[in-house]
Amino acid sequence: MQGVGLQPAYDGAMHERIRMARTEQLEPEVLTQIRDLLDTAFAGGWDEHDWDHCLGGDHFLWIQDGRLVGQAAVVPRILRTGGRSWRTGYVEAVAVAPNAQGRGVGRELMLAANDLIAVSYELGALSAGEQAARLYMRLGWLRWAGPTQVDSPRGTVGTPEEDGNVYVLPLSGMDMTEPIACDWRSGDVW
Repeated sequence: MQGVGLQPAYDGAMHERIRMARTEQLEPEVLTQIRDLLDTAFAGGWDEHDWDHCLGGDHFLWIQDGRLVGQAAVVPRILRTGGRSWRTGYVEAVAVAPNAQGRGVGRELMLAANDLIAVSYELGALSAGEQAARLYMRLGWLRWAGPTQVDSPRGTVGTPEEDGNVYVLPLSGMDMTEPIACDWRSGDVW
């Protein structure tokens, strides 16, 4: 499959500066630019587990003057709540270059991610701290009120450190006070 460079592509539903591509479509130099952006935006707090978590799904890339200034990824995961498993679009690695923050880049990337989740998944989810959560909540995301868990190799284990940090694009009638469990992965499970 041919790689995807940093030329903007207009797709009627998205802002003309946003390019969407699956991880495997991205050229190595674009992946390097994404990693550099994440390292910068997260001030060195981005590790190999975090990097692995944002791969294997769809990337929304904001291109301005031929440069990558923002990125968000939606990766497939399985979450369990209410007695069933949900095919979930999990948002990872939302980042905007420091010199482009406060200009709506993150909002536009998240609107594109929301659109993908609405048509391709049963549920949307993400984990965020209080400051980032304000953006997500303005775009329809709701804080999960129930306890969080992970389906670990040792069985289902509580993740109380994540309680209050998980947000979802819920289905109508979903009981958000029930426990919610994510599938296992190394590093931060949520």
